[in-house]
Amino acid sequence: MKLKTVPDSWLQREGRRLDCGPYMSGVFEAKVRLEKLRVKKEPLGMLTTGHSGGIFNGPRFSRNRVRSAEHGVRFVGSSSMLMADLSRLPLLRRQDAHSNKLSHLRLDPRMTLISCSGTVGRMVYVWPDMAGCWSSQHIMKVVPDSNRIPPGYLYAYLTSRFGVPLIVGGTYGAIIQHIEPHQIAGLPVPRLGDSLEREAHELVEKAASKRSAACRAQKDGIALLEDAAGLPPLDPILSSTTHSVTVLPSGRIQARFDAFFHSLYHQHVLNALTEAQEGLKSVEEIAEQVVERARFKRTEVDDPNHGVPFFGTSALIWADPVPRYLISRATWNLADYVVAPKTLLIPRSGQLSGIIGTAVLPYGSVAGGAVSEDAIRVHCSSEDVAGYLFVALTSEYGRRQLKARAYGSSIPHLDVNQIRQVLVPFPAKGVRSKIGKLGASTAKLRHEAIELEDQARMLVEQAIEDPA
Repeated sequence: MKLKTVPDSWLQREGRRLDCGPYMSGVFEAKVRLEKLRVKKEPLGMLTTGHSGGIFNGPRFSRNRVRSAEHGVRFVGSSSMLMADLSRLPLLRRQDAHSNKLSHLRLDPRMTLISCSGTVGRMVYVWPDMAGCWSSQHIMKVVPDSNRIPPGYLYAYLTSRFGVPLIVGGTYGAIIQHIEPHQIAGLPVPRLGDSLEREAHELVEKAASKRSAACRAQKDGIALLEDAAGLPPLDPILSSTTHSVTVLPSGRIQARFDAFFHSLYHQHVLNALTEAQEGLKSVEEIAEQVVERARFKRTEVDDPNHGVPFFGTSALIWADPVPRYLISRATWNLADYVVAPKTLLIPRSGQLSGIIGTAVLPYGSVAGGAVSEDAIRVHCSSEDVAGYLFVALTSEYGRRQLKARAYGSSIPHLDVNQIRQVLVPFPAKGVRSKIGKLGASTAKLRHEAIELEDQARMLVEQAIEDPA
């Protein structure tokens, strides 16, 4: 429970609004700081352009999904917009996407996206690899007029500790929170000078380029691995419950009797691997150790000097992972839960269409932070070996094996033995080294992108807090 005493003047200023959100979010403190700032301030709605003035979400609509990219466009929701890897997004029927009703929901570079329903106020700067996707009605688009304001600066300000409270403070609703475009159109945007705004913009643009470069490195690594092993590229199957019929000898069902393990979703991969030009090795043979940590007691702290960031598995796949909270440095066996850059993380539970079996190399504050026991650790001898396994396990050949090895009907689970037995191609050392470096660079580029955005926000916050 959080408690806060507010003066009556705040209630009057908000038209006697009695829900807690605006008063607990820090919005009034941000407003006071901005009011004292002696620079020009312009309403957000005066700095945008395009559909409905440049701040809009979408209508409700039926999501008709297709399997072929020829007939569909990639579709992001308020959760998937946060992901670092957008290669397996669902496809919205192209005919619907280009209709008059939905055509304005296309994402273009330099937009700022804001989640406007549920968890309100999460923001993403549209980077090149995201452009051309369509978005759901739960995402608000802010389209900056680049002739009036540098787009990257606007994003840095909106995601700063002054912009976020002003956005979140306008939410309404008791159970499912919402915010509408008209509620942020009047949000004050301080003009901090051409030089500073341009510098912040360039930092955010560099971050966007690095995010796309990370996606390319991952794709190039997978292509190099498949080419070296003589494996045909496989189209991602987004649904793990695709209907199939498989005939098996009785000896094949002695260890696993569940249908999904023996489905064509899995068997196509195993058949291709056994016919590969290169040899195969299991994850257990390549990694130093595959371990599952025990449950442990978390003691939350507020002071970063006495705590480390703590992550659940959902945040691991985000472009900018956000910790749940800080846990005490005095936590027993904390070192077992702190993640090194050469440790691969694999979520062990969840729905088959979700994060379970999605291998992640740590970046951002995940590297050096603590991760829950719901992520199985694959410890490797070097970052290049970890990068190689990352590429192999995020390819369709690795991903399908991991998901097919999960067991359980309601909430499927993976265990260390199932992960150890996953097979990956094992080409010549020189090829493995190239693939490993591409995999390791994926995490490095994503880490650098986070640092660049943090620098842009810090630049803006310092200018507001301590104007020259």
